[in-house]
Amino acid sequence: MVQSVKMSGEPLANIPWEDKPAGYKGVVWRYSKNPIIPRDLLPDSNSIFNSAVVPFEGGFAGVFRVDKTSREMNIHSGRSSDGINWEIEKEPIKFIYDDEEIGKSWYKYDPRVVKIEDTYYIIWCNGYYGPTIGLGYTRDFEKFYQLENAFLPFNRNGVLFPRKINGKYLMLSRPSDNGHTPFGDIFLSESPDLIYWGKHRYVMGTTGGWQSTKIGPGPAPIETSEGWLLIYHGVLTSCNGFVYSIGAALLDLDEPWKVRYRTKPYILSPQRDYECVGDVPNVVFPCATLHDPDTGRIAIYYGGADTVVALAFTQIDELVEFIKSNSL
Repeated sequence: MVQSVKMSGEPLANIPWEDKPAGYKGVVWRYSKNPIIPRDLLPDSNSIFNSAVVPFEGGFAGVFRVDKTSREMNIHSGRSSDGINWEIEKEPIKFIYDDEEIGKSWYKYDPRVVKIEDTYYIIWCNGYYGPTIGLGYTRDFEKFYQLENAFLPFNRNGVLFPRKINGKYLMLSRPSDNGHTPFGDIFLSESPDLIYWGKHRYVMGTTGGWQSTKIGPGPAPIETSEGWLLIYHGVLTSCNGFVYSIGAALLDLDEPWKVRYRTKPYILSPQRDYECVGDVPNVVFPCATLHDPDTGRIAIYYGGADTVVALAFTQIDELVEFIKSNSL
């Protein structure tokens, strides 16, 4: 099938995929065998969720949030041949760093993984006197190197763009507080070297309904002929607490702090048992996508109820049409 919306990137013929169910009216549909990673995959895991994956050496590799039964929060590497069945290392990633101060971390959670040229960058929420943006890299998913924290506390949901723009690295993030953060907008920052960050720009903020309390960037933006496709999470405050849903936006290719279109309705909300029941009920939280430019297929990895990892699918033409037809 010829796609009217073009996506950049290498072909991914083995992308995990399941066709849309007959009669289903949504633009994003769930994998019928969700969740793909249960909470107790490791002997001492309380939960495994909010994790990131990338194509690697003909299969897939990833970085996974694992909360232990002691309730320590850390990130582990993992491998898969098909993107669905995963083997996750029992021990957390041990980063290599030049300065002992860089290694100070009270917790690590909610990773993203972004390939830029020949390097896989890991971005996570790092506990350094409060939540901030941790940053590291690997080239082989065997040795991992940690860089300086990108920002001062308090900040969460950092994600790099998959290529430099105007010679600079760009990162989206959501400044926060030291708690559960009843606010949050998305900002963009740039860096010449992944160490020094500045030229901060406002991207977008809360509106009404499902994204009325806070929003935050999800997976790495996907470059398309219609702009940067950003999948993000939004939160409303209900009488029973926060509810996390997923939306999508198109950002300008050259000036990605400029929003061209943004969904007024969500594209996925917590409705299944594994999204509604868990350590934190009513959460769908996207951290990764895989995409195949040849077929227009997109696979979305998301955490369910802060407990398990689930998978959903969409087509680029269908999703872009939905974003533009239902934009704020």
